[in-house]
Amino acid sequence: MATPLRRATATVLVGGVPVGASHPVVVQSMTNTDTADVPRTVAQVAALAAAGSELVRITVNNDEAAAAVARVGDGLDRLGVTVPLIGDFHYNGHLLLTRYPECARALAKYRINPGNVGGKRHDEHFRAIIDVAMANGKPVRIGVNWGSLDQALLTDMMDRNAALVRPRDARDVMMEAMVESAIRSAAQAESAGMGRDQIILSAKVSGVQDLVDVYRMLAARGNYPLHLGLTEAGMGSKGIVASAAGLAILLQEGIGDTIRVSLTPRPGGDRTEEVLVAQQILQSLGLRSFTPQVTSCPGCGRTTSTFFQQMAEEIQDYLRAKMPLWKLERPGVESMRVAVMGCVVNGPGESKHANIGISLPGTFEDPKAPVYVDGRLVVTLKGERIVPEFLEILEEYVGSHYGAGRDGLGVPVAAIGV
Repeated sequence: MATPLRRATATVLVGGVPVGASHPVVVQSMTNTDTADVPRTVAQVAALAAAGSELVRITVNNDEAAAAVARVGDGLDRLGVTVPLIGDFHYNGHLLLTRYPECARALAKYRINPGNVGGKRHDEHFRAIIDVAMANGKPVRIGVNWGSLDQALLTDMMDRNAALVRPRDARDVMMEAMVESAIRSAAQAESAGMGRDQIILSAKVSGVQDLVDVYRMLAARGNYPLHLGLTEAGMGSKGIVASAAGLAILLQEGIGDTIRVSLTPRPGGDRTEEVLVAQQILQSLGLRSFTPQVTSCPGCGRTTSTFFQQMAEEIQDYLRAKMPLWKLERPGVESMRVAVMGCVVNGPGESKHANIGISLPGTFEDPKAPVYVDGRLVVTLKGERIVPEFLEILEEYVGSHYGAGRDGLGVPVAAIGV
């Protein structure tokens, strides 16, 4: 699969995770717990990391939260969870980072919002955070958000635009103000002594077309790595589709070095959903592989039975459940493709294109299910044990094709002279 060319950027190390340049696009997430509630925060960070979040951001909004950050880190250490923690600061970050040096040390990166870092004392407070970051060897994300844009900058740019003979659309001025805020703040950080390899930028909006436009503008203004995502994607299918639409356009253009899908969880919902969506966006674009992919048909009048749907879901759940172990013992398995098809129209063809596939009988078809391995028919399953027998074949395939000493295609490394 042809993959998009990545935009050339500096590389920023966030707790040992490289962001930017030719490094893989990094998946990150954020907790929604009260950071001062250490047990709940530790549990959610651990769950997000287990789901595949490579960076996790936590809120640091008051003294209690700042005092708890180091204890959150200690709790994760006891669990053996090594995911880097990012501190999300608004309004009072300059105070909290200086007042709680153990918080400043425990975090792997600081998020600064230049729109609310200090009003008339913006430069002083911004510089205070940069100084703490440099003293502790921490990178920063300068994260502009159109919901909290620097009002002095925006007003100035709007006034200058209004004075033009042909004023531009207010929306265009706002996009430019966001980019200008990010670039000016990055320049301030560099003038204070921070290296370009310690700065990540973002310009968050909630509309897909706005996202595309502002990040294209931002990407053209420098080689800083970019944190990509909608600021408030929404809930359910709306949030998933909007995030996929916006991120896919930019990632295909090589723009974006770390992504977050900001889904609103349903009441009591699973926060890790946003991690899985982010991974699927990257895997669908061919940028990274996280888990074996299941190809399955949507069903039609030929497949009135729900058996193939149930089997597709069971196999997908099985693969996801096995991935924590396979990730350690079966490197390369994340690129495996599995096909579960519902009838003979496209079933055999799709199965042949997958590493391993099964074509289930549709309505009125013979009750048999041919299984293809690497494009070759190996067995035809029948009866009540189709699912467990197929899973046994799948396990045998994983065992023989992925793991230490193999190249991910089932060829022993020694046989190819590596």
